[in-house]
Amino acid sequence: MNEQSSAKGRWLWAVITILFAGSPLVMNGAEAEGKRPNIIFVYADDHAYQAIQSYGGWLSEYAPTPNIDRLASEGMLFRECYVSNSICGPMRSVVQTGKYSHLNGFYRNGQRFDTSQQTFPKLLQEAGYQTAIVGKWHLKAEPVGYDYYHVLYGQGPYYNPAMRTPDGRVEHTGYTTDVITDEALKWLKSKRDQDEPFMLMYQHKAPHRNWQPGPEQLSLYDDVTLPEPATLFDDYAGRAGPVKNQKMMIAKHMNKGDLKLRVPGDLNETQRYPWNAAYRPKNEAFRQQNLEGKELVRWKYQRYLKDYLRCIASIDANLGRLLGYLKKSGLAENTVVVYSSDQGFYLGEHGWFDKRWIYEESLRTPLVVRWPGVTEPGSENSQIVSPVDFAPTFLQMAGAEVPSDMQGRSLVPLLQGKRPNDWRESFYYHYYEYPGAHSVRRHYGVVTDRYKLVHFYREGEWELLDLKANPKETKNYYGEAKYQEVQERLKTELKRLQKDLKVPADQTKLY
Repeated sequence: MNEQSSAKGRWLWAVITILFAGSPLVMNGAEAEGKRPNIIFVYADDHAYQAIQSYGGWLSEYAPTPNIDRLASEGMLFRECYVSNSICGPMRSVVQTGKYSHLNGFYRNGQRFDTSQQTFPKLLQEAGYQTAIVGKWHLKAEPVGYDYYHVLYGQGPYYNPAMRTPDGRVEHTGYTTDVITDEALKWLKSKRDQDEPFMLMYQHKAPHRNWQPGPEQLSLYDDVTLPEPATLFDDYAGRAGPVKNQKMMIAKHMNKGDLKLRVPGDLNETQRYPWNAAYRPKNEAFRQQNLEGKELVRWKYQRYLKDYLRCIASIDANLGRLLGYLKKSGLAENTVVVYSSDQGFYLGEHGWFDKRWIYEESLRTPLVVRWPGVTEPGSENSQIVSPVDFAPTFLQMAGAEVPSDMQGRSLVPLLQGKRPNDWRESFYYHYYEYPGAHSVRRHYGVVTDRYKLVHFYREGEWELLDLKANPKETKNYYGEAKYQEVQERLKTELKRLQKDLKVPADQTKLY
């Protein structure tokens, strides 16, 4: 946004403030223009909720995340944040628009985001906010709706990233998680207008595949044996065919790059030295063991999960840098900090290492929000929420009008400790990327606090999952007599959601 349009946004906001002073349009989340909160949206890539200590669970003892946990202790942790299409680019489009994939037009990775459509950053600009995005963008098109951007090309490497800016390509040397934080801090310190509220999207590449640790974490966990999930050796007995025929198993589908059995090609000579010092002895010890069968799977699992958690440790340390600056600068008191991820991720559950499914570890994504003076410190929420709610939430926080065509709902009431009587009791999910990476078949379904009804609509197969009876999701109850009433009720609810969300009737022709 140029200087003229920025000034126009400030003028429009001033007019709105005068005409509607005291109305909900201006007062939602901000008492007056001078107190409209800044918003920092911290977005990781593939960060599983299991790998955040404050979420608890089987891995929490081994996954210290002190700075994310600090946000949780000073704000609200959401336990049931469900994604609508568990894959990177589509979920970023959902966040931008507040709309499901079938309305924003971005179904699968590799597409180009339609930047001409309505997005929440554009609306924040109109409301007088400065907007910036630093880090992973992953939507191909040039970022629109941002006064400033400094983003990775595509997925970006873990080391020495080139980044896209309005002034052209910029080459960086260093670990990408550190570089992204450096650039975010530069914008906060010296590249924004200190007199205007801002919204910064601070978005990491990590911990996306192939999980390359930073130089400070290369040997972290070397003296630890991590616990195994109960379903590491799941045989998928009794499950639908697509569950058995995917390509995301630790046992079969990891390559040498994933397992660090070859040196990454994007390291410079200085970076290769500590990398080789850390991995060569471990790799030599592995080769000497000649492991087979389950013991080989266990070795792959330990190598994968340790590298994954090393990437998380770097994200958390860099978040600490950001939070430290907010406190030191005095910005913390009037800045909302949101931590989330584009989807969940499998950390060995069912023997898997990716996402895409409607099942728990893929469907649920972390969400922690610190809003000083509004959200009760240390609070938790168990309502069904989603990244589709982020756009209307940010707009209401800023005191801007939420467009009626957004499909999400503002989380502001929940952050204020209230629960609207008409809050959602069920959730619609739809995955499209097949044929595609990992061979997860297209499916849609409805999710409640206890059940999931899943339809693999091209294969004509169904699954009914009961999280109370079988929380590990290893059994399909579809067609069992005692579940007939539940099954029919969920089918009715599924049809209602598809109608309400304007999902096209012919599912199979959606991209």
